[in-house]
Amino acid sequence: MKILIKNGRLVDPASGLDQVGDLAITSGRISAIGKVPADFAPDRSIDATGLIVAPGLVDLAARLREPGHEHEGMLESELAAAAAGGVTSVVCLPDTDPTLDEPGLVEMLKLRARKLSRCRLFPLGALTRGLKGETLTEMAELVEAGCIGFSQAEVAIKDTLVLQRAMQYAATFGYTVWLRPQDPWLGKGVAASGSVATRLGLSGVPVSAETIAINTLIELVRATGTRVHLCRISSAAGVELVRQAKAQGLPITADVSINSLLLTDVDIGYFNSAMRVTPPLRQGRDRDALQAGLADGTLDALVSDHTPVSEDEKVL
Repeated sequence: MKILIKNGRLVDPASGLDQVGDLAITSGRISAIGKVPADFAPDRSIDATGLIVAPGLVDLAARLREPGHEHEGMLESELAAAAAGGVTSVVCLPDTDPTLDEPGLVEMLKLRARKLSRCRLFPLGALTRGLKGETLTEMAELVEAGCIGFSQAEVAIKDTLVLQRAMQYAATFGYTVWLRPQDPWLGKGVAASGSVATRLGLSGVPVSAETIAINTLIELVRATGTRVHLCRISSAAGVELVRQAKAQGLPITADVSINSLLLTDVDIGYFNSAMRVTPPLRQGRDRDALQAGLADGTLDALVSDHTPVSEDEKVL
C-alpha cells in the first residue's frame, strides 16, 4: 500500500529536518521525504496542513495495569491511547500483579502486545523478587524473555547491600538499572514539604528524600560502574546532582515526568485529588530547574508517568 502525507511540517530531530513538505510511504516504509516523485501513485492521501509529521514518540514510563489491575486499565485500551497520542514505543514498569519477575509473565505480555499490534512494548523486569528488595531476580532469563532493564518501580530497596549486589550483577552483564531515587523512610508523605503542605495539614516529602537517594546511587555507580537511569527527578537539587554526576563521566541518565515539568504544589488547591501524584509536585523553583535541566540535556527524557487509576480510588 502506498500512502502520501501532504503539506505537513516534517520534523526529525535526529537529522535536523524541520520543513514543510510531503512524505511518501511504500509498503510500510518511507520512500520519499520533502519532494515526492511525480510518478508516485498513492492508494491513500492524507492532508497534514498545519500538522506535524514526526517519528513516533517513545514513552519511558507507563503502567499498563495488566496483569492484575484490569479494572483500572487493559493492555488494549492503554496501547490504543498511546498510539492515538503518537507514542509508538512504550516502556512499562514491573509493578503488575503478579510482578514481572518471571520470564513467562514477560513473554505473555509481549505476545499480547504483538497480537494487539498497537505499538511496541518494552518491559522492565523486577530487580528483586516481588519488588520486596530481598532476593535478586534471574536477570539473564528475564532479558532473554524481552526485558530491556530492571526496576523497582516505586518500591525503594531499604537494604543497601542488596542494592549494591544487584548493581554489581547488572554491571557484570551490561544491564541497565532504572530506579526512582527516594529514601524509603523520608518519602512516605503525600505532598512536597513546604508551605502548601503545612497549610493543608498534609504529610510532607522533603527534597532530601530524593537527594539522599541520588547521592547513594551515585556512590554505588562509582563503585560498580553500573549504568543507572534515574526516574522522575522532581527537585532543583536533584537536577544539580545529576549534572555533577554527568560532569564526572558517570554512566547516569535521568528523566522527568510531565507532571513535575508543568505543575507545582500550588496546583493542589483545596485538596484536589487529581494532583496527588508520585513524586509529589514541588515548588516553582523546582519546576523551573527541571525545565532548564531538560533544555540543556542534564535530563535526558520527558515521560508521561502514565498511571491508570479507577475513578473511586482517585477521588479517595
